[in-house]
Amino acid sequence: MIGAVRGAVASVDLDLVTIETTGGVFYEVLVPLGVLGRMPAPGGTIHLFTELVVREEAWLLVGFDTASERVVFRRLLTASGVGPRLALAVLSTLGPDRAVRAVLTNDLAALGSVTGIGKKKAERLVLELRDRFADLPVAAEPAAARPDQASVSALTGLGYPTSAAEEAVRAVLQAGETGDTSLIVRRALQRLTAGKGGSPG
Repeated sequence: MIGAVRGAVASVDLDLVTIETTGGVFYEVLVPLGVLGRMPAPGGTIHLFTELVVREEAWLLVGFDTASERVVFRRLLTASGVGPRLALAVLSTLGPDRAVRAVLTNDLAALGSVTGIGKKKAERLVLELRDRFADLPVAAEPAAARPDQASVSALTGLGYPTSAAEEAVRAVLQAGETGDTSLIVRRALQRLTAGKGGSPG
């Protein structure tokens, strides 16, 4: 098993990072978007905790910059119907802390914001993973980071994806808007229509 990889970032292609070790070996590693955003520029040194996922069709090496995120990934894979690509999508969309919170608090809207997860699959993930996630430490979500749910519901009712609606409402609140729901929705719509949070599906 390849438990970790350390080396220089040789190239980045979407979510696939190529790392060159000091021994001259090149590893191609799939990473979640959060890890991608924290990576150094090509040529910089990186250390990733890795998980080798063996499937009949391919062997995939998946990397994380924290051991705790790797644990969440491993446990996501224990759920029926969850392969490495879907587990990566969960971590890319929600991040490890929010993914754990979503399962433990039965947040179906958050899970459903992940491409490839509908309501029934979200319910099954909560049912299968709640006990398996129970011992995982998870940081409390800052109050300022929690979007106003009435505003989010109004936007999703207009056809916007939950993740885009939450991002737009969160940005409005962080900008200091403290008005009623209708005002927050209008401000969020301005961001969404300006191309800062997606478009109705």
